[in-house]
Parts: sequence; structure tokens; C-alpha cells
Amino acid sequence: MRIDAHHHVWDLSVREEPWTAGLETLERSFALSDVAPALAANHFDATVVVQTVSVPDETPELLALAAAEPIVAGVVGWLDLTAADVPTRLAALGAQPGGESLVGIRHPAQDEVDPRWLCRADVRRGLAAVAEAGLAYDLLIRPTQLPAAIETVAALPQLRFVLDHAGKPDIADGALQPWASYLADLSIEPNVAVKLSGLVTEADHDAWTVDQLRPYVDVLLEEFGPQRIMFGSDWPVCLLAASYETWVNAATALTAGLTAVEREAIFGGTAAEWYRL
Repeated sequence: MRIDAHHHVWDLSVREEPWTAGLETLERSFALSDVAPALAANHFDATVVVQTVSVPDETPELLALAAAEPIVAGVVGWLDLTAADVPTRLAALGAQPGGESLVGIRHPAQDEVDPRWLCRADVRRGLAAVAEAGLAYDLLIRPTQLPAAIETVAALPQLRFVLDHAGKPDIADGALQPWASYLADLSIEPNVAVKLSGLVTEADHDAWTVDQLRPYVDVLLEEFGPQRIMFGSDWPVCLLAASYETWVNAATALTAGLTAVEREAIFGGTAAEWYRL
């Protein structure tokens, strides 16, 4: 089974997406029907839809989408991790229509001013509740927040973590360090996987090449191995720099030297295991 482990949908008639301000390509609604032809053309059997805004109403909407559309095998939703009643809120989401498709939680920690937000006691308490519910947690962070992520992953061995977009390395400026060293430290912990996603939007949107991305993917392969790497399109955000097919082709080229079994892990098996699809 081929799985796109990371894409988004949103409807601007329901709510605004403030983070898209100034990004003309993204300033419209995107539905599952918009990406369906690309999923079919690239032979993806299932997808994981990921939250975009930190509001409680979005997750039930994504769960309802999963209930209506069999191709949506999982939802990574949002809730306030600092709330005192995280277990109750998680249980309520599980009871929603499509609640069985809730596979993970994500908070855009990249937007937090405190680079050690993940280390706060109230956040850690919420993350422990996510683990107790049997869910994964997606890390959406910047390279400067990787040290806090390393500490948090080590402190919560019972929680499955997924690092979104490879930790957003500075590809546009060609910087490998200190990102690569942080990734090496992070990979020591067995309870964290990483998404092969979002790299084209961290590169020069108009001039990126597969060769420019290769050193970063090589770091992922060396440190995590295919069994802990999962492909994600990051559609429609990827459209800032590449079409769906262009990014799939790039990811295919970047993993061409692997065995068939290893490629199957990256393009489906890892996501199925990590999200328990």
C-alpha cells in the first residue's frame, strides 16, 4: 500500500487560514477532490490529512472527511496540549464521527516564541496523555527547536513522535549544520520517525534541484533508515515550489538507490506502522 503521510485540506468559506497571507498560490480553498487525481495518477492508496490551524473545530471536520472518504486512512488533529483535561478532549474526539481515524495530534510549535515550549511541564503532561490514548505526535518545529525536541522525545519514550518536514532544514542557503548534528542526536531515540516532506518549500522555490536536496535526504537515510522515514506530499503547500507529481518524482529519484523493500517502507510501510493505520 502506498500512503501519502502528509497533506492538507481547507475551506476558506468555513474559516480563514492566516498563515497563508501573502502566499497567493495558497489563498484559496483546497478540497480532497482537488488532489484526488494526483493521488490516483501516482498510485497512492491512502492518505493522512494533517491539521492546519490551532482551533478545536477543525479536527472534527477532518474526522468527518475521513468517515466519508475511504482514502483518508488517518487524521492528525489539534487540541490544546496545555489544557488540564487533555484525556477527556481526546476521548471526545475519538467519539466523533470518524473518530477511529484519529491517529495523531499536532501543534505548530514552530510558531511558539519560546524555543523550549516542548519542555514545559504542562505541554509534557499533554503529550503524555496523547501517548496514553495510543496516538502519535507530529513535531512541527524549526531547527532552533530541535534541542528541545531531542529532550522531549527522550523524556517520553512511550510516545511515538513524527518529525514533520525533516525539521525544516535551511536548504535555500545550503546549510547542513547544525541541523544534521541535531538529526543525528534525535535519531538515537527509537520512538521518533521523520517525514520526507516539505523539502522543496525549504529550498529556492524557483530554482531547486534534486541534487540540491540530496545531501539532506542522505542525512535522513543515514540517521533514521527507511524503516523510520515516511513520504508526505505536503500538498497543497508543495505547490509553492512544485506540483504534486514533480515532488513525487523527486522523492522517487532521491530514494532510487534503495532496495524495493526499503522504498516500500518510505512510501507506505513506515506511515502504516507509525500511525497504526
